[in-house]
Amino acid sequence: MNPPPRKLPWTVVIGLLLLVMTLALAFLLADLKSRGALKARLPVLGQVADFNLTNQNNVAVTLGDLRGQVWAADIIFTRCPGPCARMTRQMKELETALPPESRAKLISLTTDPEFDTPAVLTMYATRFSAETNRWTFLTGTKKEIGHLAIDSLKLSMVEKKPEERASDDDLFIHSTYIVLVDKHGQLRAVYHTDGEQADWTKSKQNILNAIKQLEHEP
Repeated sequence: MNPPPRKLPWTVVIGLLLLVMTLALAFLLADLKSRGALKARLPVLGQVADFNLTNQNNVAVTLGDLRGQVWAADIIFTRCPGPCARMTRQMKELETALPPESRAKLISLTTDPEFDTPAVLTMYATRFSAETNRWTFLTGTKKEIGHLAIDSLKLSMVEKKPEERASDDDLFIHSTYIVLVDKHGQLRAVYHTDGEQADWTKSKQNILNAIKQLEHEP
């Protein structure tokens, strides 16, 4: 006659129940975290229209050339007496902070194409030690630049009237934002660059985090 089956001690039963409950809780937390990540996904703010501009090497650059890569863009002009030098130094900080494995690009558009020729943009890039394999400076006609900057990237650029200028180089009022575009040419985020250094430090980290997030998207 076989002996009756041994009952598990109540402590073992409770332990197994606790294990099951722990695993269920871990699964629930992972699911909530995943849902939170989906909610935190950067919104699509618009589609960048195709463009054809010229870089500092006098080579044409189109939207197709940037497909498959995340890119950050701003708008400046080389003889700007205002915020442009600060913005360009901030773009340099982004360039330096990007990890070597990142394929992200940096784009600086000029509001002043009549002066900012490819040769002038090359000198400007050299002035700020720009790594031009990653960072591109673009010029073109005012219409083409406005089409990209204003219509697609939601940046502003307004030429000042002569009587409004504080100096001969005080030519434009323009945005001081950095915008992010994803691998599919979609505008995804806009970041302030002005304010106190602590504000920029926070914005820079947010931009770097967003670039990383966008690079991991399909």
